Amino acid sequence: MARVLVHPGQGESFSHTLEGEIVVVGRSSEADLQVDDKYLSRKHANLVFQDDGWWVEDLGSRNGTRLNGDYVEERTRLKPGDELRLCQSSIIFDPEEARAVEPSGSSDTAGQHTQFLSASELTQLGSPQLTASLDSVDALRGQAQRLHILNDIHRVLGQSMELDKVLDLILDSAFDTLHPEEALIFLQQTDGSYERVAQRSASKVDAEHLYSATLLREVAEKGMAALVTDTGEDKRFKPGESILSFGITSLVAAPLLDVEGSLGMIALTSTRGTDIFGHEDLELLVSLASIAAMRIRNVALAQKAAEEAAERGRLEEELSLARQIQVALLPSLLPVVEGYELYGGNIPSRGVSGDYYTVIERAEGEEFVLMVADVSGKGMAASLLTFSLEALAAGLIDNGQPTDEICSRVCRRLYKRTLPAKYATMFLAQLKPRNHTLHYTNAGHNPGLLVRNDGNVEQLSSDQAGGPPVGLIPEGTYSREKVRLEPGDLLVLYTDGITEASDPEDEEYGTDRLAKISKRRRQDDLELLAEAIQRDLDTFTRGVPYADDRTLLLLRRL
Repeated sequence: MARVLVHPGQGESFSHTLEGEIVVVGRSSEADLQVDDKYLSRKHANLVFQDDGWWVEDLGSRNGTRLNGDYVEERTRLKPGDELRLCQSSIIFDPEEARAVEPSGSSDTAGQHTQFLSASELTQLGSPQLTASLDSVDALRGQAQRLHILNDIHRVLGQSMELDKVLDLILDSAFDTLHPEEALIFLQQTDGSYERVAQRSASKVDAEHLYSATLLREVAEKGMAALVTDTGEDKRFKPGESILSFGITSLVAAPLLDVEGSLGMIALTSTRGTDIFGHEDLELLVSLASIAAMRIRNVALAQKAAEEAAERGRLEEELSLARQIQVALLPSLLPVVEGYELYGGNIPSRGVSGDYYTVIERAEGEEFVLMVADVSGKGMAASLLTFSLEALAAGLIDNGQPTDEICSRVCRRLYKRTLPAKYATMFLAQLKPRNHTLHYTNAGHNPGLLVRNDGNVEQLSSDQAGGPPVGLIPEGTYSREKVRLEPGDLLVLYTDGITEASDPEDEEYGTDRLAKISKRRRQDDLELLAEAIQRDLDTFTRGVPYADDRTLLLLRRL
C-alpha cells in the first residue's frame, strides 16, 4: 500500500494512503485526495495503480502538473521519492518512507519551508483576467492594490534610461513594496555565467557578498520562483553558502523572465526571522521581475542598437576613405587623343567598387591603352583586389607591353597573390590614333561593342581574341586582334553591372539592349550618351536596386 506526503499551498502538511485503482487529486471536496490550494483545478490529476505500480496523469488542468520539474504530458510511472508539483502544492511519492507530519509542524523536509513554483504560471495567475475567480472582497482589494503598485512600477521603469539606473529603480521598487533587508540582482553574461550587477542592503549584512548557487540554478536557470520561509531547515542550501553564513532566515526570489527566456534573477532576503515573506509577496515579486526583465531587455537592445550604429558609422567612414583612395586611382581627367573623343565613369553598388577603368598614354602619344576590369565579388574585398590589379597592370602598360602579354603576366602574378576564388575579367585595347588601328585582348570580360557609323554593331569577345579571366588559373594563354576605326565609329566598353541589372520580373538588361541604345544614340556627345544609357537602365529596372558596380568607357573617332 503506497503513501504520499502532501505539502498543500495552504495549511499543514499531511500524509495520505493511496487506496483503490484511481485516486483523483484536486481542490474539490469530491476529490479522493483533497489539497487546499486556491490555484489547483477542482479535479487536477489522477494517481492510477496499474501494472503493479502507481502512475500520474494530468486531467487537463489549467496550470499543469510537473513531475520532478517536468510537465506531465502523458501517463507516467512514479518511483519512490518522486515529487509532483501542482501549483503551490507538492506531493512526495514514497511508498516506503512517506509518513504523516505531526501537528506541531516539526520540519524535517525541504517541502515545508521551500516552494519552487513556475514563474510563468504565477504571472498568469496574477493577471487581471483572473480577478473574477477571486472569491472574497479582501482578495479583490488585494489584487487591485497589487495592480496599482505594478502600474506605478511599469510607468517608472518605462522611462528612457541606462541599465544602472534601471537596476537602481528595480531595487527601489522591491524595497518600497516588499520591505526586505537585502536585495540582489544577477544577470546572465555572454559566457553563460551569472554576475551580480546590483545590490542593496538595509541592515548590517553586506549584500555584495551574498551568493547562492542553489537559487541561481533553480530560479535563474529553470525559471522557477522561490519562497523560502526557513533557510536553516532546507537541506538544499549547503552550509558553506553565504545565504546561511550571513544569518539569512527567509528569502523570496524570482527569475527575470520575458518571452525570450530568463535574463537572471532578483532575490530578496531577511534576517528578522522565519515566515517573513508569503505567497502574495512571491506573486508580487514575480510580476515586478517580469516588468524589470522587459525593461532590461529593451535597454540591452537599445544599447546594442547604439553600438551597431556606432560600428556602422565607423564602417561608413572606412568605406568613404576607401572610396576616396579608389577614386584617386581612377583617372580624374582622361588624356586628350587627337581625332578622338573619350568618356569614362564608374558607379559603385556598395560604397566602393570592384570595377576599374583607365586610359594611359604611352610612346609619347603614339599609343593609348584603354583598360576596363571587373574583379570577382563586391564591396571592400573587391575594392582591395582592384588596387592590386591596378598596380600589377600599370607597370606592364608603361613598359610598352602588348595587350596579350599584359594579360598573361597579370594572370600569373595575380594567381600567386590571391585566393583561387579571386580573379578579374579585363578588356585591354591598344589604340594607335595616327593609323586608327585598335589592338584588343578580352580576358573573360563582357564583349566590347563596336558601333559602326552606319549602325552595324560588332561584338569584340574573348572567343575572337583573348583568354580566361586573369588570376583564375596559374598560366593563362591570351591572343589579340586588330580592328580599324572609321570616322564616327563608337567603342563601348562596360562591366556586367550594366548588362546584368534586372527588372522586377528578374529579367536582365542584357547586351542587346545596351547595343540598341548605343546604336540609336551613337552620334550624341559621349557624356549625353552615358546619361541616356543610365536613364534607359533606370526605366528598365523600375526601382530594383543595382546589385553590382557599373562602369562605362566610351571612345569615338571624330
